[in-house]
Amino acid sequence: MLDHALANFDQTVRLLRNEFSPDLLLKMREPKERSEMRLSPELSDGKSHSYRAFIVHHNRALGASKGGIRMTPNVTIDEVTALAMEMTWKCALIGVPFGGGKSGIVADPEKLSSRDKETLIRSFTRNAQRHIHPLVYVPAPDMGTNERDMGHIKDAISYSLGQATTQGCYVTGKPVIMGGIPGRREATGRGVAITTAAAMKTLGRDLKGATVIVQGFGNVGAVAAQALAELGARVTGISDVHAAIYNPAGLNLPALTAYVRKNRSIAGFAGARSVSGAKLLTLPCDVLVPAATGNQITKDNAGKIQAKVIAEGANGPTTPNADKILTQRGVTVIPDILCNAGGVFVSYLEYTQETQQEQMTETEVRTRLEQRMKDKFALVRQTAQERKLPLRQAAMVLAVRNVASALEARGSLP
Repeated sequence: MLDHALANFDQTVRLLRNEFSPDLLLKMREPKERSEMRLSPELSDGKSHSYRAFIVHHNRALGASKGGIRMTPNVTIDEVTALAMEMTWKCALIGVPFGGGKSGIVADPEKLSSRDKETLIRSFTRNAQRHIHPLVYVPAPDMGTNERDMGHIKDAISYSLGQATTQGCYVTGKPVIMGGIPGRREATGRGVAITTAAAMKTLGRDLKGATVIVQGFGNVGAVAAQALAELGARVTGISDVHAAIYNPAGLNLPALTAYVRKNRSIAGFAGARSVSGAKLLTLPCDVLVPAATGNQITKDNAGKIQAKVIAEGANGPTTPNADKILTQRGVTVIPDILCNAGGVFVSYLEYTQETQQEQMTETEVRTRLEQRMKDKFALVRQTAQERKLPLRQAAMVLAVRNVASALEARGSLP
């Protein structure tokens, strides 16, 4: 994943070499700071367990590092570095005053009880507290973590400070009752739907009646599927970590959601036939939403994908080699730094809300999210047309240019 992030950056540098000095551009290639920690919490079995954790600050030219906490059994510091780098470009493109950061905890959340996960999150917070601050690094939920975990982080910090609450926003994606913002959980998936509708419109197509396949039925995929269905699309295929299902007539999303809530997987859902996860990506559809993990669309399957639009709900789902194939085939790819940036935009609204001690309604949040996503999609498309670039390269040019301009404005020292 890091190799692919660097390849995308290096390609962008070649497009900007006449605007900025090579030394300035090189500053953005490496992370500002990478830290590895060892957590040793005592869990409910009475034993001390050892976990590795990582925090990466990629770039803070535009503001404090911003990025989620990923908890998976195989997360690595290189993966966290790649995700932090992508967050730098995402924040710069969507127009929020943050730099890129990311955290990783090497653990399987599905094997932890609710109490043990809370203990692990609090252990991470104690060990990472020198990093977590409104002006340093502001974490959020990511794969394997959720708003409950963010509430525990805020509580752990406020307790350590001897205060009833924190002054300023230390973490976003919290429960609303603890200073979170309505609509934050749905923001990433809704942003995917908004940009997908905009992309389809540029192709002269309406989402009404369009067929959609979604890889991943977690927070992003499930919300994106529902939001696309609300716009009139027909969701025909969905996968999760356990299974993949397909029904060309369309899936009953309310029934599927209720089934998953009870069974914790789409496996065995009666309203569709089972297919392999690999096969699902290549089935007929107008829109494909990869909303699971990275490196899912590769040179091996890019030529078989039948979708006209790929909306990247996940971070880094398409490899550079696959990108070339899709571009040659005329497939419109909405890049992750644009497509799934709704989450960090609404995180910024939460940040400003808590900093100013105000409250926003969900209607206000959704209105501002829709306008920002539409505006940035239009800007990326305009840049792509003017420079004759795919959307990904156009988005990267805009993002890297913003960060480079901030570095230039800050000066050469330290």
